[in-house]
Amino acid sequence: MADTVSTRTSRTPAGLEPAGIRSGNHPWRIRLVKHPKRFESSYFRAAKKAAKKILAETGDEHLPYGPRPGANEYWEMHHGGSLWVKGTGGWQMYRARVGIEWSMQFCADPVRVDRLRREAAELVGAFPRTLPALAALGYERAEELLRTPVTDADGVEAWTDSLFNACVPLSRANHQGILPKVPGEHHYPWPIKGADYFRYEDFKLWVTLPDGTHGAVAPVDRRGSGDGHVRLLHVPEGSTAADTVAEAQELRLMAVLPPNSSAALQAFAEQIAPGSRTASGPLTADAAVPPRP
Repeated sequence: MADTVSTRTSRTPAGLEPAGIRSGNHPWRIRLVKHPKRFESSYFRAAKKAAKKILAETGDEHLPYGPRPGANEYWEMHHGGSLWVKGTGGWQMYRARVGIEWSMQFCADPVRVDRLRREAAELVGAFPRTLPALAALGYERAEELLRTPVTDADGVEAWTDSLFNACVPLSRANHQGILPKVPGEHHYPWPIKGADYFRYEDFKLWVTLPDGTHGAVAPVDRRGSGDGHVRLLHVPEGSTAADTVAEAQELRLMAVLPPNSSAALQAFAEQIAPGSRTASGPLTADAAVPPRP
Protein backbone atom coordinates (compact mmCIF):
# COMPACT_ATOMS: atom_id res chain seq x y z
CA MET A 1 0.00 0.00 0.00
CA ALA A 2 1.49 3.34 -1.02
CA ASP A 3 2.51 5.83 1.65
CA THR A 4 0.01 8.47 0.58
CA VAL A 5 -3.31 9.80 1.77
CA SER A 6 -5.96 10.42 -0.85
CA THR A 7 -7.75 13.75 -1.11
CA ARG A 8 -11.24 14.52 -2.35
CA THR A 9 -12.36 17.01 -4.94
CA SER A 10 -14.75 19.83 -4.18
CA ARG A 11 -18.40 18.77 -4.27
CA THR A 12 -21.65 20.67 -4.41
CA PRO A 13 -23.61 20.34 -1.15
CA ALA A 14 -26.48 17.86 -1.32
CA GLY A 15 -29.69 19.32 -2.71
CA LEU A 16 -28.04 22.27 -4.42
CA GLU A 17 -27.44 22.60 -8.14
CA PRO A 18 -24.06 23.98 -9.22
CA ALA A 19 -24.41 27.52 -10.50
CA GLY A 20 -20.90 28.32 -11.64
CA ILE A 21 -18.06 30.07 -9.89
CA ARG A 22 -18.23 33.63 -8.64
CA SER A 23 -15.43 35.95 -7.65
CA GLY A 24 -15.43 39.41 -6.19
CA ASN A 25 -13.69 42.56 -7.30
CA HIS A 26 -12.51 43.40 -3.81
CA PRO A 27 -10.14 40.76 -2.42
CA TRP A 28 -9.78 40.60 1.34
CA ARG A 29 -6.68 41.93 2.98
CA ILE A 30 -5.04 41.30 6.33
CA ARG A 31 -2.70 43.84 7.81
CA LEU A 32 0.24 42.67 9.88
CA VAL A 33 0.87 45.21 12.60
CA LYS A 34 3.07 45.36 15.64
CA HIS A 35 1.59 44.49 19.00
CA PRO A 36 0.93 47.52 21.17
CA LYS A 37 3.16 47.55 24.22
CA ARG A 38 1.59 44.97 26.52
CA PHE A 39 0.43 46.41 29.81
CA GLU A 40 1.07 43.97 32.64
CA SER A 41 -1.60 44.52 35.24
CA SER A 42 -0.98 44.45 38.97
CA TYR A 43 -3.25 41.39 39.06
CA PHE A 44 -0.94 39.48 36.71
CA ARG A 45 2.24 40.57 38.50
CA ALA A 46 0.83 39.36 41.81
CA ALA A 47 -0.41 36.09 40.27
CA LYS A 48 2.94 35.30 38.63
CA LYS A 49 4.81 36.02 41.85
CA ALA A 50 2.55 33.61 43.75
CA ALA A 51 2.77 30.95 41.03
CA LYS A 52 6.56 31.03 41.06
CA LYS A 53 6.55 30.52 44.83
CA ILE A 54 4.14 27.61 44.43
CA LEU A 55 6.37 26.02 41.77
CA ALA A 56 9.43 26.47 43.99
CA GLU A 57 7.62 24.47 46.70
CA THR A 58 6.53 21.75 44.27
CA GLY A 59 8.66 18.69 43.58
CA ASP A 60 9.55 17.86 40.00
CA GLU A 61 7.34 14.78 40.00
CA HIS A 62 4.28 16.90 40.82
CA LEU A 63 4.71 19.64 38.20
CA PRO A 64 1.61 19.78 35.98
CA TYR A 65 3.18 20.07 32.51
CA GLY A 66 6.61 18.71 31.78
CA PRO A 67 9.95 19.16 33.52
CA ARG A 68 11.18 22.31 35.21
CA PRO A 69 12.87 24.73 32.77
CA GLY A 70 16.63 24.33 32.51
CA ALA A 71 19.43 26.88 32.57
CA ASN A 72 18.68 30.12 30.70
CA GLU A 73 15.01 29.11 30.49
CA TYR A 74 12.00 30.10 32.53
CA TRP A 75 8.34 29.32 33.06
CA GLU A 76 5.88 31.14 30.84
CA MET A 77 2.50 31.71 32.43
CA HIS A 78 -0.32 30.72 30.10
CA HIS A 79 -3.79 32.20 30.53
CA GLY A 80 -5.31 28.75 30.42
CA GLY A 81 -7.58 28.46 33.45
CA SER A 82 -5.16 27.62 36.28
CA LEU A 83 -7.06 26.55 39.39
CA TRP A 84 -4.35 26.16 42.03
CA VAL A 85 -5.32 24.44 45.28
CA LYS A 86 -3.42 23.01 48.21
CA GLY A 87 -4.31 19.55 49.45
CA THR A 88 -2.80 17.21 52.01
CA GLY A 89 -0.03 16.29 49.56
CA GLY A 90 0.86 19.83 48.56
CA TRP A 91 0.00 22.07 45.64
CA GLN A 92 -1.85 20.84 42.59
CA MET A 93 -3.42 22.56 39.60
CA TYR A 94 -6.75 21.84 37.93
CA ARG A 95 -7.89 23.34 34.64
CA ALA A 96 -11.01 25.50 34.55
CA ARG A 97 -13.92 24.86 32.20
CA VAL A 98 -12.15 27.28 29.85
CA GLY A 99 -9.18 29.57 30.14
CA ILE A 100 -9.42 33.21 29.06
CA GLU A 101 -6.49 34.21 26.89
CA TRP A 102 -5.38 37.78 27.58
CA SER A 103 -6.53 39.16 24.22
CA MET A 104 -9.88 37.35 24.48
CA GLN A 105 -10.96 39.26 27.57
CA PHE A 106 -12.19 42.06 25.31
CA CYS A 107 -15.01 39.83 24.01
CA ALA A 108 -15.73 38.16 27.35
CA ASP A 109 -19.25 38.41 28.77
CA PRO A 110 -19.01 39.20 32.52
CA VAL A 111 -21.96 36.90 33.23
CA ARG A 112 -20.12 33.95 31.71
CA VAL A 113 -16.84 34.86 33.38
CA ASP A 114 -18.64 35.00 36.70
CA ARG A 115 -19.67 31.39 36.21
CA LEU A 116 -15.96 30.51 35.99
CA ARG A 117 -15.38 32.44 39.22
CA ARG A 118 -18.16 30.58 41.04
CA GLU A 119 -16.88 27.22 39.87
CA ALA A 120 -13.36 28.12 40.97
CA ALA A 121 -14.64 29.24 44.37
CA GLU A 122 -16.44 25.92 44.84
CA LEU A 123 -13.30 23.96 44.00
CA VAL A 124 -11.09 26.04 46.28
CA GLY A 125 -13.68 25.64 49.02
CA ALA A 126 -13.14 21.90 48.87
CA PHE A 127 -9.45 22.47 49.70
CA PRO A 128 -9.52 24.52 52.92
CA ARG A 129 -5.72 24.74 53.10
CA THR A 130 -5.62 26.82 49.92
CA LEU A 131 -6.53 30.37 50.98
CA PRO A 132 -4.37 30.40 54.15
CA ALA A 133 -1.46 29.00 52.13
CA LEU A 134 -1.87 31.64 49.42
CA ALA A 135 -2.03 34.39 52.05
CA ALA A 136 1.19 33.02 53.55
CA LEU A 137 2.79 33.31 50.11
CA GLY A 138 1.70 36.94 49.93
CA TYR A 139 -1.21 36.44 47.51
CA GLU A 140 -3.74 38.12 49.74
CA ARG A 141 -6.24 39.03 47.01
CA ALA A 142 -7.24 35.41 46.37
CA GLU A 143 -10.24 35.40 48.71
CA GLU A 144 -11.53 38.71 47.38
CA LEU A 145 -11.25 37.51 43.77
CA LEU A 146 -13.18 34.35 44.53
CA ARG A 147 -16.02 36.06 46.41
CA THR A 148 -16.46 39.21 44.26
CA PRO A 149 -19.01 38.80 41.43
CA VAL A 150 -17.73 39.69 37.95
CA THR A 151 -20.08 42.34 36.59
CA ASP A 152 -18.05 44.54 34.25
CA ALA A 153 -14.84 44.86 32.20
CA ASP A 154 -12.77 45.67 35.30
CA GLY A 155 -13.91 42.45 36.90
CA VAL A 156 -13.16 40.50 33.73
CA GLU A 157 -9.63 41.95 33.66
CA ALA A 158 -9.05 41.10 37.31
CA TRP A 159 -10.18 37.50 36.79
CA THR A 160 -8.32 37.09 33.48
CA ASP A 161 -5.00 38.06 35.07
CA SER A 162 -5.56 36.23 38.36
CA LEU A 163 -3.85 33.13 39.73
CA PHE A 164 -7.05 31.23 38.93
CA ASN A 165 -6.77 31.84 35.19
CA ALA A 166 -3.40 33.22 34.13
CA CYS A 167 -0.87 30.83 35.64
CA VAL A 168 -0.66 27.55 33.77
CA PRO A 169 3.13 27.03 33.88
CA LEU A 170 4.55 26.00 30.51
CA SER A 171 7.96 26.02 28.88
CA ARG A 172 8.26 28.47 25.99
CA ALA A 173 8.06 25.59 23.49
CA ASN A 174 4.98 23.98 25.05
CA HIS A 175 3.39 27.41 25.25
CA GLN A 176 4.04 28.89 21.81
CA GLY A 177 6.22 26.42 19.90
CA ILE A 178 5.62 25.21 16.35
CA LEU A 179 6.56 21.93 14.72
CA PRO A 180 8.98 20.45 13.73
CA LYS A 181 10.40 21.44 17.12
CA VAL A 182 7.72 21.37 19.82
CA PRO A 183 3.95 21.85 19.37
CA GLY A 184 2.75 24.69 21.57
CA GLU A 185 -0.67 24.96 23.14
CA HIS A 186 -1.44 28.17 21.24
CA HIS A 187 -1.11 26.48 17.85
CA TYR A 188 -2.38 22.89 18.19
CA PRO A 189 -5.73 21.47 19.38
CA TRP A 190 -5.69 20.86 23.12
CA PRO A 191 -7.35 17.40 22.94
CA ILE A 192 -4.32 16.31 20.90
CA LYS A 193 -1.58 18.50 22.38
CA GLY A 194 -2.66 17.33 25.84
CA ALA A 195 -1.52 13.80 25.00
CA ASP A 196 2.08 15.03 25.14
CA TYR A 197 1.69 15.01 28.93
CA PHE A 198 0.38 11.46 29.31
CA ARG A 199 1.58 9.42 26.31
CA TYR A 200 4.25 6.71 26.56
CA GLU A 201 7.65 8.30 26.07
CA ASP A 202 8.50 5.79 23.33
CA PHE A 203 5.44 6.62 21.22
CA LYS A 204 5.89 9.54 18.84
CA LEU A 205 2.68 11.56 18.72
CA TRP A 206 3.83 14.04 16.06
CA VAL A 207 5.16 12.69 12.75
CA THR A 208 6.31 14.06 9.40
CA LEU A 209 3.91 13.25 6.55
CA PRO A 210 5.01 12.44 2.97
CA ASP A 211 4.34 16.01 1.81
CA GLY A 212 6.63 17.43 4.51
CA THR A 213 3.86 18.71 6.78
CA HIS A 214 3.48 17.49 10.36
CA GLY A 215 0.54 15.56 11.74
CA ALA A 216 -0.55 13.89 14.96
CA VAL A 217 -1.28 10.17 15.10
CA ALA A 218 -2.54 7.68 17.68
CA PRO A 219 -2.46 3.87 17.88
CA VAL A 220 -5.70 2.06 17.02
CA ASP A 221 -5.29 -0.54 19.77
CA ARG A 222 -3.65 -0.95 23.15
CA ARG A 223 0.09 -1.27 23.69
CA GLY A 224 1.43 -4.73 22.88
CA SER A 225 -1.50 -5.67 20.60
CA GLY A 226 0.83 -5.96 17.63
CA ASP A 227 -1.35 -3.68 15.51
CA GLY A 228 0.79 -1.05 13.80
CA HIS A 229 -1.97 0.97 12.14
CA VAL A 230 -2.21 4.60 13.25
CA ARG A 231 -5.11 6.99 13.20
CA LEU A 232 -4.36 10.39 11.68
CA LEU A 233 -5.84 12.88 14.15
CA HIS A 234 -4.62 16.28 13.04
CA VAL A 235 -2.91 17.83 10.03
CA PRO A 236 -2.37 21.49 9.10
CA GLU A 237 -4.79 23.05 6.65
CA GLY A 238 -2.22 23.08 3.84
CA SER A 239 -1.47 19.36 4.05
CA THR A 240 -2.48 17.09 1.17
CA ALA A 241 -4.14 14.91 3.81
CA ALA A 242 -6.35 17.73 5.14
CA ASP A 243 -9.36 17.00 2.92
CA THR A 244 -9.29 13.30 3.76
CA VAL A 245 -9.14 13.94 7.52
CA ALA A 246 -11.99 16.46 7.19
CA GLU A 247 -14.05 13.98 5.17
CA ALA A 248 -13.46 11.24 7.74
CA GLN A 249 -14.65 13.53 10.51
CA GLU A 250 -17.70 14.57 8.48
CA LEU A 251 -18.63 10.91 7.91
CA ARG A 252 -17.78 9.96 11.52
CA LEU A 253 -15.03 7.65 10.31
CA MET A 254 -11.33 7.36 11.11
CA ALA A 255 -8.49 8.26 8.74
CA VAL A 256 -6.13 5.31 9.25
CA LEU A 257 -2.64 4.82 7.87
CA PRO A 258 -1.19 1.33 7.34
CA PRO A 259 1.62 -0.24 9.42
CA ASN A 260 4.11 0.16 6.57
CA SER A 261 3.48 3.89 6.17
CA SER A 262 6.24 6.27 7.15
CA ALA A 263 3.91 7.82 9.74
CA ALA A 264 3.36 4.49 11.51
CA LEU A 265 7.06 3.61 11.35
CA GLN A 266 7.95 6.96 12.91
CA ALA A 267 5.29 6.68 15.60
CA PHE A 268 6.36 3.20 16.73
CA ALA A 269 10.09 3.54 15.93
CA GLU A 270 11.17 3.02 19.55
CA GLN A 271 8.87 0.03 20.03
CA ILE A 272 9.91 -2.01 16.96
CA ALA A 273 13.21 -3.46 15.79
CA PRO A 274 15.51 -1.05 13.90
CA GLY A 275 15.02 -1.31 10.15
CA SER A 276 11.54 -2.86 10.43
CA ARG A 277 9.39 -2.39 7.35
CA THR A 278 6.17 -2.60 9.32
CA ALA A 279 5.04 -1.26 12.67
CA SER A 280 2.96 -4.36 13.32
CA GLY A 281 4.35 -7.15 15.46
CA PRO A 282 5.55 -7.77 18.99
CA LEU A 283 7.27 -5.12 21.09
CA THR A 284 11.03 -5.24 21.31
CA ALA A 285 12.52 -6.41 24.60
CA ASP A 286 13.31 -2.83 25.64
CA ALA A 287 9.80 -1.64 24.83
CA ALA A 288 8.16 -4.56 26.63
CA VAL A 289 8.90 -2.71 29.87
CA PRO A 290 7.64 0.82 29.15
CA PRO A 291 9.94 3.65 30.27
CA ARG A 292 8.98 5.78 33.22
CA PRO A 293 9.50 9.53 33.45
